[in-house]
Amino acid sequence: MQFLATAAFGLEGLAAGELKRMGISATAVNGGAMFEGTFEDAMRANLYLRTADRVLLVVGSFEARTFEELFEGVTALPWEQYLTKDCRFPVSGNCARSQLMSVSDCQSITKKAIVRRLQEKYHITWFEESGATIPISVTLHANQARLTIDTSGQALNRRGYRTWNGEAPLRETLASALVDLSPWRGNTPLVDPFCGTGTLLIEAAFKMSHRAPGLTRSFALEQFPYLAPGFPAIREAAKAEFNPDLIEGIRGSDIDPEAITLAKRHIVQAGLGGRIEVRVSDMRECHPREEYGVFLCNPPYGERISDRKACESLYRDLGHLLATCPGWSLSAISSHPQFERCLGRRADKKRRFYNGRLECEFMTFFSKQRPPRQSASVKEP
Repeated sequence: MQFLATAAFGLEGLAAGELKRMGISATAVNGGAMFEGTFEDAMRANLYLRTADRVLLVVGSFEARTFEELFEGVTALPWEQYLTKDCRFPVSGNCARSQLMSVSDCQSITKKAIVRRLQEKYHITWFEESGATIPISVTLHANQARLTIDTSGQALNRRGYRTWNGEAPLRETLASALVDLSPWRGNTPLVDPFCGTGTLLIEAAFKMSHRAPGLTRSFALEQFPYLAPGFPAIREAAKAEFNPDLIEGIRGSDIDPEAITLAKRHIVQAGLGGRIEVRVSDMRECHPREEYGVFLCNPPYGERISDRKACESLYRDLGHLLATCPGWSLSAISSHPQFERCLGRRADKKRRFYNGRLECEFMTFFSKQRPPRQSASVKEP
């Protein structure tokens, strides 16, 4: 079967790389990573992917410029392979740059076409829809229709540990990507001086302890009528891999006491109580005790004009911190166009992402002094 692991702009290659490390052949495409596999592979993808939003089973795709072409194309797909007589199958939709731009009409036609196909195959006229829920989506882009079944349910960034959000929360999938793209490899401390509610720290600790991000949540495909027998064994293997004793050197601070209170709650809910150090402190009071390490942070952006000067002053202080710690690297994400100028240094590496609706740059400033070679304690799953 063909699957699409959807991912935000800029994260497609990372999602494909994660799948390849699982032993699943994948190709980065616009909007995610395509791969072929079994339902067991889809379960593993849902459980382990850190940078993807959802795992969709691709039922089929075809050109559709008219409602008639959409109806006929949907009817031709083998829905009886996935839907039983009593399944509930809600249909969602999305249309962009296509002749068919009415989402509600496309949803309605898709539902009718699926019912027509199932009526012909099951020789019945009425569907109770009292059984398992199998979410279906119809997406039209540039006159190409793609029909998918959502195997994830809630989006994969919903790890289950973040039940309270502070100001300007960083999405878990983006946070995990920033950890991967930073210079941190687990053999030096990781410090976030603007840790907020702790998302970056928790995602780094998940990686360090080999903790599957979906370990404590369920997925839609686990309720499908064609439940694969290997699912329980996949979960048990993930539980066995998680080793919180591997976590060390991850800590953060924030000037907001309420944010630190939330961070402590999230750390406990992530099963990492006592493994990550967080405290109330101004970034200007950050004085790492180690000679080498990585600062990884999501500092304030100064989107409001009234906040901009304060943020620019904060960036200058961050640059001073970096200058006084020659063995430390800095990775920071910001939408502020003058971040580098205020910091007083050009970034060694840049990458563009969207944090919500804000276009941002993820900038890395390498340390002036490189740490001695050590074996990294973080290994890819």
